[in-house]
Amino acid sequence: EKTVPIPEKLNEWAPRPPPEFVRDVMGSSAGAGSGEFHVYRHLRRREYQRQDFMDAMAEKQRLDEEFQKKLERNKMIAEEQTARRRRKRQKLKEKKLQAKKTKLEQKKQEKEPDQSQEQVSSEDDEEDSKEEEEKEDDAEEPSFVMGR
Repeated sequence: EKTVPIPEKLNEWAPRPPPEFVRDVMGSSAGAGSGEFHVYRHLRRREYQRQDFMDAMAEKQRLDEEFQKKLERNKMIAEEQTARRRRKRQKLKEKKLQAKKTKLEQKKQEKEPDQSQEQVSSEDDEEDSKEEEEKEDDAEEPSFVMGR
């Protein structure tokens, strides 16, 4: 029954920016006092930490860019495939529509026979009768035909 507090995401750690002007330039070489070495070591550690952070951020940014490019490339490939499949579906639809139109035209032609079709049919009848006469002349008809 108690509400559970969900902590908000903390901001990412970022190092302090480097100082604009360094007054006491020191090093680990001779001439530096024994007490100054610890200060130098601390500054050096902080600078290395800052450089490592910058390198890590650059690497992260590079990986993000590569990921975005990969996403874009995958998106383009998917769009190309979709377009290709869309064209294929359109072709099939057009083919079906064309077949439907031709079927309707054939039905119309069957219902309204033209005079030219009657002439063609009379010629076909004559050819059929000639073929029947030739068949009667043959004594025996082969059960199969080779070469077809």
